[in-house]
Amino acid sequence: MPEVGIEAMNVHLTAISETVGVGAIAVLVLDQAGWHTSARLKLPDNIVLLPLPPYAPELNPIENIWEYMRQNWFGHQVWPSYKAIVDACCEAWNKLMRMAERIASLTQRSWAAVAVTG
Repeated sequence: MPEVGIEAMNVHLTAISETVGVGAIAVLVLDQAGWHTSARLKLPDNIVLLPLPPYAPELNPIENIWEYMRQNWFGHQVWPSYKAIVDACCEAWNKLMRMAERIASLTQRSWAAVAVTG
């Protein structure tokens, strides 16, 4: 979507809700952006929102993704136009989407590992 906001978030929630299995619940971990916490959100019954504490980027895995993209594709760059910036961002995002192992390594947290019992 070209812009973030409550309307875009509602579309996103609907799309996620449609992929959740019957009888399952999706838990979305999100930051405190205004469109994540608005009373105007239309929260489907099969989604629970789990907001991160404010000012805790170390808990938000997407921060590692942004840092990786800045370091590898956006550092020390000057683009001649807004279109060039958007094109560069789209190209970088599409590259990253083909790197599933890299995404997993950037977003995993050792302290969040599932405990396996007996």
